[in-house]
Amino acid sequence: MRHERPRRLFLAATAMAALALAAGSALATAAYPAKTVTMVVAYPPGGDTDAMARLYADKLSARLKQPVIVENRPGAGGVVGASFVSRAPADGYTLLYTPNPFTLAPMVLKLAPSASYDPLHGFTPVIQTAVQAVLLVANPQAGIKTVGEMIAAAKGGKTLTYGSPGAGSPMHIAGEMLNRAAGVKIQHVPYKGVAPAVNDVVAGHVNFAYVTLGPVAQYINTGRLIPLAITDAKRSPLLPNVPTLAELGYKDVVVGAWHGVMAPKGTPPEVVKVLNQQLNDVLHLPDVTEKMATFGASPVGGAPSALEKVNAADYERLGKVIRDLAITAE
Repeated sequence: MRHERPRRLFLAATAMAALALAAGSALATAAYPAKTVTMVVAYPPGGDTDAMARLYADKLSARLKQPVIVENRPGAGGVVGASFVSRAPADGYTLLYTPNPFTLAPMVLKLAPSASYDPLHGFTPVIQTAVQAVLLVANPQAGIKTVGEMIAAAKGGKTLTYGSPGAGSPMHIAGEMLNRAAGVKIQHVPYKGVAPAVNDVVAGHVNFAYVTLGPVAQYINTGRLIPLAITDAKRSPLLPNVPTLAELGYKDVVVGAWHGVMAPKGTPPEVVKVLNQQLNDVLHLPDVTEKMATFGASPVGGAPSALEKVNAADYERLGKVIRDLAITAE
């Protein structure tokens, strides 16, 4: 009996501590956000990624009742900005808005761990915001209007080139996957971003380019570029008459583009829940979906686990392609 009183006191103290922790967590959730939230974009201003980040940040600011600002931290194919966020406090006030080169850049650049990040385990997924059609386009001067004609010309010994937004980008990987599947060698020309790649294929400096739809839509509409194929698994609702490479017989050449929001590893689940719910609501706003369409993007949304799965799937499947084809930054 003399041990019963200390035991009761211990149990009471434990229960009070648990209640205090729960109360503290509830208060933290209720208080978030209590200050400015920074959304880091690991690319320069002016591109699709930056524009969509600013679109979402503007809508989030109104819903969270706190400023949400976009901060550009470009460099090393997105590694500089992503690394910065991976080392930021895990409190929900520093987020990363990123396209899917996030998953592949560390493999391609082969940087020291201190200068890079872990795309699988170094972040807490928040939400997959969008998918974008990746498109193979041709300059009309090449005299090629179909993928079949492109492959036949390459096999016939014609020297052909394709541009991409950068070495190791999903677009570069799509080009090399098609080269391998078709048994041809169309020369890759890497650029530093989508804009210069688009400029050069429109000017005829390269014959083809793998790019997202938004930056080339105006040139397709005016006949200055010819859409040959979509590299995604399904046709784009924005270009329903353009076939996929899989439909054309290259069933394993499937590379899509996605965007998402990541937080530093260890960000509290209740904070992630707030951000996920608010961004899901933002993605359903008619003016947001209308604006996204101008970038060739379609909203996705869903639980954080959806982003985690698509990131892991790209890491495994496209990582193998990078290793098999020895793709590195050139």
